[in-house]
Amino acid sequence: MMFLVVFLLTLLSHVPALDACPKCGNMLVPYPLSTSDNCGNPRYRIYCNNGALEFLSAQGLYYRILSINPSAYKLVIRPPLIGKDTCYSSDLAVGGLRLDENLPFNISVRNTVMLFNCSDNILLSPLNCSSTSYCRQYEEIEEGSGCKGTLCCHFLKDASMTSHRIRVRVGGCTAYTSVVDIKPVDPVDKWNYGIELQWMPPY
Repeated sequence: MMFLVVFLLTLLSHVPALDACPKCGNMLVPYPLSTSDNCGNPRYRIYCNNGALEFLSAQGLYYRILSINPSAYKLVIRPPLIGKDTCYSSDLAVGGLRLDENLPFNISVRNTVMLFNCSDNILLSPLNCSSTSYCRQYEEIEEGSGCKGTLCCHFLKDASMTSHRIRVRVGGCTAYTSVVDIKPVDPVDKWNYGIELQWMPPY
């Protein structure tokens, strides 16, 4: 009986090591994140494509993973590119970012989202569309220059909003970006651009 207990404890102590996925490029893939059926937890699937880690949205688009913080159960993905001539986000055709609500990921409340090229209807919302909005600063750097002069707004992605979607559409706002844990005192080109996702731990 004692041997059986020791054997089971030994087996259990080795499970996390067996479940850890190999590095993708130079990035670690901490448990429970999974890049194949042979490691991690399959509900926490991310993808290793050509040495780069990527997150797959509910609409089938891949977003580059910029960083992972396993102790906080969080990862940061790269916002979509914004067309210089169109002020359209590269994911506009599918309505922006949408996460599968059946999976354990959601959009964290540390994201400040900036919307661009918006219709006048946005002014009825509680968003900050004033001349002091962070989006006006973003328009001054190269990445946001294609949206200069459009109606833009920003908001903090708080818990009262859907935590599975950042929406853009023709007739609404056609482009967006996001900053994690924004520090307005920092220069705009030093902000931490990304969309922070968090996951529910499996245990």
